[in-house]
Amino acid sequence: AASLDLSATSVKGWPVSIVGMANPIPVGVNSSVTVIVDVTIPAGTPLDQNDVVTLEIKEGGSFATSVSLSIYVGAPSGGSDRPQLNIPSYSINAKFAKVGTVFTLTGVLENRGPLMAYNNNITFEGEGFFPQGNGGVQYIQNISPSGGKWTFTQNFMVGDVLDYVETGVIKATVAYLDTTGKAYTDTFSLSIPVTSGIHYGATATPKTTSKPQLVITENTTDINPLQPGSIFELSLKVKNLGTTDAKSVTMVLGGGANSVNDQGTPQPGAGADLTNFAPLGSSNVVVVGDVAQGAEVTIKLKLVVNVTTVPGAYTLKTSFVYTDAAAKNYIDDQVITMLVYQLPQVDVSFYRDPGMMTAGMPNVLPLQVTNLGKKSSVLGNMIVTAEGVDVMNNTALVGALDPGGYFTLDSEIMPFSEGPLEIMVTITYTDDFNTTREVVQTLTVEVMPEPVYTPDPMMGEDGMPIGQPETETFWSKIGRFFKGLFGLDSGVKEPAGGDFSPDGIPVEPDVIFSGPKG
Repeated sequence: AASLDLSATSVKGWPVSIVGMANPIPVGVNSSVTVIVDVTIPAGTPLDQNDVVTLEIKEGGSFATSVSLSIYVGAPSGGSDRPQLNIPSYSINAKFAKVGTVFTLTGVLENRGPLMAYNNNITFEGEGFFPQGNGGVQYIQNISPSGGKWTFTQNFMVGDVLDYVETGVIKATVAYLDTTGKAYTDTFSLSIPVTSGIHYGATATPKTTSKPQLVITENTTDINPLQPGSIFELSLKVKNLGTTDAKSVTMVLGGGANSVNDQGTPQPGAGADLTNFAPLGSSNVVVVGDVAQGAEVTIKLKLVVNVTTVPGAYTLKTSFVYTDAAAKNYIDDQVITMLVYQLPQVDVSFYRDPGMMTAGMPNVLPLQVTNLGKKSSVLGNMIVTAEGVDVMNNTALVGALDPGGYFTLDSEIMPFSEGPLEIMVTITYTDDFNTTREVVQTLTVEVMPEPVYTPDPMMGEDGMPIGQPETETFWSKIGRFFKGLFGLDSGVKEPAGGDFSPDGIPVEPDVIFSGPKG
């Protein structure tokens, strides 16, 4: 009768034995046998250690299959007030993981603690094992306490570095939280039997795999730059660069589409990271529909920048969940980069009424720069200019302004024409990414015409008053009469003063003397 030979080995060399049964095991029709593997943990073994015990089964001296068991050494919980995840069993879909091929690792993640395990994720890495499909990270559902289980599968490509190696090790790191949000991390070493990819048969013709591939080719925003509190529209151009159509495409902003339900179907939006960029007016899940091979679609989503976001470069993860024509599920995770600035909020105004300006005369501009933001701002040079006028004292270094602080500058201008005059104030500064920017504001003042001076008709060209003829009175006539009796000058004096001699001395006009009567 056929029989099965069992043998057990430990990776770390711990004593292993098969107890409670006869070995070899006789094989009967529809029979089952419970196998107990006893592992002795050596004294002095440090805590937080893992060992892998491989149970090999041979039938008639030939290898039939093997089962790997994980052993974890941990401290007694003393009341077990935390979740405790463990991998009690795992297997692969072949006898050996062949170099140059893809194999599937299947395992069970069990919560042996008394508390629920939340926000679970498992990360795979190992020399020569390359995760396929999701980068080696899986986000899984919450696992119930006291024996709750979740089965995971992960595809790996076996690299050439494992050629001629009998056993490779995949390190599985599990991270999770308890009910209070405390984080835990456990690491397990999974031993995988490996065989060389070299064979001497005929070379098989490689089979071309047709699959869709969605790629974000461009992302833009309707507001630039983005600042804390900005409400903007994100536009994504997505193109199908694969070799077949993508069916029932769903976009999950923030990622998190790696979680699956009990049937293995991807569930969108379960663990999205939207701390800095949150959707506004709709959820982070967008139904795109079918995208034909080579076609491009534009997806628009309204978002808001969290007011607590500090300036910097932020990555925004985006997941695409879709199927191909054969109803096979695909998940593509991609990352775009968003820049957030904190630009100064300043206002330029007059700290008093400048009044009416006058053309052709110097006028003072009482300028003031005020920081209206909630944070301090460091500003550079302030330059005052105006077209067609002379501006004096028009440059100053502003420096740091506290919230609500201000800086004043009294510039002097001399306009040459009347009418409205635009004053342009330019302030330079350096933004959060060391790029020089400017704040430009325009102020308008009114210029009055230049005053016109009309000459006084009572003033001469030399600026002296022009003489007026005197009116002769009665007594002045009597006086001239008596002057004539005595032979004195009794003529009427003219304002111009008569003629001039060649020497420039005025000559009085001839005086007619009249003698006495009789």
